[in-house]
Amino acid sequence: MIRQTQRIERKPDAILTADWHLREDTPICFSGDFQKEQWTAVEFVAALQHQHDCVVLHAGDLFHHWKPSPWLLSMAIQHLPSSFHTVYGQHDLPQHSTELMSKSGLQTLNWAGVANVILQGHYGQPIREVDALILPQHKERKILVWHHLTYQTKPFPGAEGGMAAGILRKYPRFDLIVTGDNHQSFTEEYQGRLLVNPGNLTRQVADQINFRPRVYLWYADTNTVEPVYIPIQEGVISRAHLEVKEQRDSRIDAFVSGLNKDWAADLSFEQNLEKFKQTNIVRRSVLDLVYKAIG
Repeated sequence: MIRQTQRIERKPDAILTADWHLREDTPICFSGDFQKEQWTAVEFVAALQHQHDCVVLHAGDLFHHWKPSPWLLSMAIQHLPSSFHTVYGQHDLPQHSTELMSKSGLQTLNWAGVANVILQGHYGQPIREVDALILPQHKERKILVWHHLTYQTKPFPGAEGGMAAGILRKYPRFDLIVTGDNHQSFTEEYQGRLLVNPGNLTRQVADQINFRPRVYLWYADTNTVEPVYIPIQEGVISRAHLEVKEQRDSRIDAFVSGLNKDWAADLSFEQNLEKFKQTNIVRRSVLDLVYKAIG
């Protein structure tokens, strides 16, 4: 006799995410309906939270600007997931200062009970291991949610922040560290402890044309995660604005090079102007304005 066994679905204890950068305008690289993509992504996470009945841990930069419009605040109140816990990223803070957090839109959500601002892990603040976040059902797991530039390889020369492996070694008392600020997605493990950098929720720059936004389901018993990919519109990220800028920069470089070759600078502005006029085609109306300005 063959017994049929029913697959038991694992229940995650948290959804890990970061860098939503909710905004009212459309990124210059986005040719589709950005508002549709943005709120579809937020609703996707909210549905995921409802399905699993777990907390959402968000590692900062909920808004793209610290002063969201009343409309954007209303949309956030309407669409944010339940049990939403977050920290301040630099985009959430006036002048990037936690001393001014009371002026921010995120503080409005905190006071309204829509979002819960975690005690520590805000941008620019030092970390105290005694202030670990602990979920009631898993008190043995100590969690740090932190808006801090974290990477596996330096994202750009001179980047300030820290290597993921080094951060795990520096803060050994945390079982799980969730970081924001770097818009790439990766995980790092060290001696059974885990760092997760979820990356951003929507694509807002041209170099993420092939990026797949995601959140992570976290399982406390094994301290492991599983990525869940966010639905996106295809073919809506463009590099056209970068190509226009490159062409403009090339024209400026050529113009400056031409100036350097065609005439030499003298001490007199008037003499330089005459030499420039002789070697370049300049409209009379432009010259009249220049001569008027110099008297």
